[in-house]
Amino acid sequence: MTNQVQPKALTEIEAAKYIGMSRSFLAQARMDGPRNNRTPAPRFIKIGRAVRYLRQDLDAWLDNFIKLEHLGQAC
Repeated sequence: MTNQVQPKALTEIEAAKYIGMSRSFLAQARMDGPRNNRTPAPRFIKIGRAVRYLRQDLDAWLDNFIKLEHLGQAC
């Protein structure tokens, strides 16, 4: 039985997989900042030149979206 450490801070690639979005979405959203009619970026941290995403921030970001049962609800 192996004990694998679950990192608290994820790399951009790990964060993209975790939220089911592309790495380019994260990079573009992070660089553009908040814009009208654009999906906002999840919160991130910088450690030196490295960008990291905290699991709790990614979970909160996902929880902020409306959960739909069908597309008619989105109107």
